[in-house]
Amino acid sequence: MGNDLVKQQLQFTMDKMEEVTGKLRTYLNEATLSELNKSETRTSKDDFQLILDQFRRLLVFFDEGREAGTVLLRSERFRKSAAEKTLFWIFHQCVEEFFQPHYDVWFEDSRAAYTGKNAIRFRTEVPAPLKDMVKAIEGPLQEIREELEYYETDYRTKVKQRESN
Repeated sequence: MGNDLVKQQLQFTMDKMEEVTGKLRTYLNEATLSELNKSETRTSKDDFQLILDQFRRLLVFFDEGREAGTVLLRSERFRKSAAEKTLFWIFHQCVEEFFQPHYDVWFEDSRAAYTGKNAIRFRTEVPAPLKDMVKAIEGPLQEIREELEYYETDYRTKVKQRESN
């Protein structure tokens, strides 16, 4: 893949990550555990804590990915191999972590692709503002996922080839 294409993918990814990070950060800055517990859901305080912990975990990964990508885009000389490695990392640590969270507080409904609905389903009932925020970041993350799925196989193949040589 040429330098220009990789650079375009990195720029696209950084733009989408900035959008997602802004929405997630705003939500985390405004949401409180006490407020969530007051909602008219049967979700426990522990479940809300795990959800907020997962959001914080994602935000750290998103910030790391954005920082790495921004440094590469601002570099005097574009380093294609570093950009590919960063895109691979973003695919796994950011995008896949969103769709398959570490704390298992939500899951991806694989049938959603056929229905045109959002794919993320919470394991417990959550308030509407929380659902709305997840819907708002799911779209851009799905776009990144579709754009970077190439790196899932291509980058692993390159690494295996280097190891066998």
